[in-house]
Amino acid sequence: MDNIKENKNLTLRVASAQINCTVGDLEGNAAKILEYTNRAKDSGVDIIAFPELAITGYPPEDLLLKQSFINDCIETLSHIAEQINDIVAIIGFVNREKTCLFNAAAVVNQKKIKAIYHKILLPNYGVFDEMRYFTPGSESPVFRISIEHKGCVFGISICEDIWRDNGPTVKQTKSGASIIFNINASPYHMGKIKEREKIATTVAKKNNLFLVYTNLVGGQDELVFDGQSFAVSPDGKIISRAEAFKEQILITDIQVKARKFKNPAHFIIEGKKKKNIQTIISKPLPPEEEVYKALLLGLTDYVEKNNFKKVVIGLSGGVDSAIVAALAVDALGKERVVGVFMPGRYSSNQSEIDAKKLAENLGIQFLVIPIEEIFVAYLNALNQYFSGTIVDITEENLQARIRGNILMALSNKFGYLVLTTGNKSEMSTGYATLYGDMAGGFAVIKDVPKTLVYRIARYRNSIDNVIPENILLREPTAELRPNQKDSDTLPDYDILDKILKMYVEEDKSIDAIIKTGFDEQIVRKIVKMVDRSEYKRRQAPPGIKITPRSFGKDRRMPITNKYHL
Repeated sequence: MDNIKENKNLTLRVASAQINCTVGDLEGNAAKILEYTNRAKDSGVDIIAFPELAITGYPPEDLLLKQSFINDCIETLSHIAEQINDIVAIIGFVNREKTCLFNAAAVVNQKKIKAIYHKILLPNYGVFDEMRYFTPGSESPVFRISIEHKGCVFGISICEDIWRDNGPTVKQTKSGASIIFNINASPYHMGKIKEREKIATTVAKKNNLFLVYTNLVGGQDELVFDGQSFAVSPDGKIISRAEAFKEQILITDIQVKARKFKNPAHFIIEGKKKKNIQTIISKPLPPEEEVYKALLLGLTDYVEKNNFKKVVIGLSGGVDSAIVAALAVDALGKERVVGVFMPGRYSSNQSEIDAKKLAENLGIQFLVIPIEEIFVAYLNALNQYFSGTIVDITEENLQARIRGNILMALSNKFGYLVLTTGNKSEMSTGYATLYGDMAGGFAVIKDVPKTLVYRIARYRNSIDNVIPENILLREPTAELRPNQKDSDTLPDYDILDKILKMYVEEDKSIDAIIKTGFDEQIVRKIVKMVDRSEYKRRQAPPGIKITPRSFGKDRRMPITNKYHL
């Protein structure tokens, strides 16, 4: 192909711009791309890569069906290109050719769009629906860049393109690429960074090249993107890694064998005097801190990007509402959080003491709105129709629904966003009241199992002891009937969460779960509760994904369903 100069190396300064894009904010995303490009240029960067679909935000979903949106996206890219000079920028966008849409990367230099790459492998599993919108690309191009008469060859791929063996990397390597820029919008779940790095290091080592992995950061509805962009050397070592859950430019100097091209280079950059940089290799976060920061970013972006001024939370004196309140304060500040305690006839004095103490520790506004008179009014109104029946879950749910109505009234009157407090263990089994404690706008810990709720609460208290110890020690209770405990309905949470992980996240059968040592009666009971509660989950507010398989986009089960494992 091209002759390699003997004993000559090229030092290339590359950058991953892990930025927080907002879906549909073409102008805002463009401004951010230009800002980070200029910052990179000032730092002597030769090539900067932006995340997948950086111009549109990810995932744009059915905005992609609007022709005006596609037109505006392409026009936005043209405006960006006109302002980028003497640096190569790789920018994710949506491209259109005739009637086909492509998940694409534009290569911009010298105020022009010099090349476009189309994503070849389209994910269509879990939270991904790319085959609904995009046509797969078919070309695996490489590009020549020359700096002070020394050059190298690089390739581009997008996310899934490196996750399968039939991706473009092998072809690009055979075409002389010594660097691959892989741009991503890879959603977070616990431990995801290890999966990504395992794939990337394998690809780099197998193909003997550098791999620069750029990932999106930020919250988008139920998804959180954690960033943690990195670069890998040909021997499979991580040579730089950006921090998690924050915007950052990750700059890396890499040395490749220089080439002298027979043909003109696609990109020519004037030699710049490069200041010394400190290579960043951030450490992976401990599990509890990682989850807490994911929830924090997801909540912050949901509130801010949707322009809510304040949030309101029903404080029960339990650990779920306590951790949601702590997250809200950390995300928004104490002035933007309102806590409401709504005691009923079965509420204990200790619950009010704990809820009030939590509010004091967090410094938030604390309202007490009793529900007894409203509950009595409901009972009186229904008395003639309920005559001759026993008191059961109906009366329990009335109390939860009264509380939900109060929170929604505050929301309507003052424009607050209601944060629900149900966890994944409850959402899985239906241990929640539809139109009651499930009523609200955003379910912060919807994908957090109860056992993990306690762990992240302990983590939060290790920073600042805001959650009263009694909340962490007392036995969980809904306090909707005398002496009620969660354990009246559910098995111990240590047991429950392990069964739920196998059934919900791993799709194991009842028999397979029982073979791991769990009691058959308990397993069958839990599976039945999960299956019967699908209709509730369909009506729950969106919540932040932190496990490999969350409810909603990840797990889509029919409500009407006669098949049971």
